[in-house]
Amino acid sequence: MIVNVGSACGYTPQYQGLQGLYDKYAPDGLEVLGFPCNQFGQQEPGTADQIAAFCTRRYGVTFAMFEKVDVNGKHQCGLYTYLTSQATNAPCAGPIQWNFEKFLIARDGNVVARFRSGVAPESKPLVEAIERELAKPYKASRERHACVWAVRSHAWTMRCRRCPSGSWK
Repeated sequence: MIVNVGSACGYTPQYQGLQGLYDKYAPDGLEVLGFPCNQFGQQEPGTADQIAAFCTRRYGVTFAMFEKVDVNGKHQCGLYTYLTSQATNAPCAGPIQWNFEKFLIARDGNVVARFRSGVAPESKPLVEAIERELAKPYKASRERHACVWAVRSHAWTMRCRRCPSGSWK
């Protein structure tokens, strides 16, 4: 699941629900990827280190957090271009409207669902979608980390706060 996040947003408490999903479903293969974004009401003003410290201290976040990205506009990162493009993702296409929009990605890399900010991570439709995807057969690889998937699948280089090497080429 890919989520654009903000630390000073009315939806910020969703970090707790996202962490709950990660705790429950990570053993089955779920990865949660947090992408801080400061494009909505300047609600993510901190540095990457400040954001990581806040998330860990306040919500116990252990899922992968990346450096800040733009999710809309002329500086939109490649990942969000893919997620929101009509050409690559017609059912879930369109600009990001606010922080905490969630994209559920199948193990093959295709977007299977998009949930707007107001949909809580623990909501029935979101949980059912996760469980449906995790129930599908999948040949696991030795490298399970989502950062590796993102780079290998789409040649994006992004810095994950959790990974020792920081990024891949």
